[in-house]
Amino acid sequence: MPKMKTNSGAKKRFTLTGTGKIKRKHAYKSHILTKKTKKQKRRLTHFSILNKSNETSVKEMLCMK
Repeated sequence: MPKMKTNSGAKKRFTLTGTGKIKRKHAYKSHILTKKTKKQKRRLTHFSILNKSNETSVKEMLCMK
């Protein structure tokens, strides 16, 4: 059986924490920033933990089963 390939898009977007959770970046921080408030942009800067419902599909894309 051939080796499983990791999804290259997922590889660029998600990282693992030390406890095994998956970190992700927030959306809406790349362009059209003039109409967004400072508070909104500051909150979008931080990483957040991926939701449990999406965790299995992302782990499958990263070949971490």
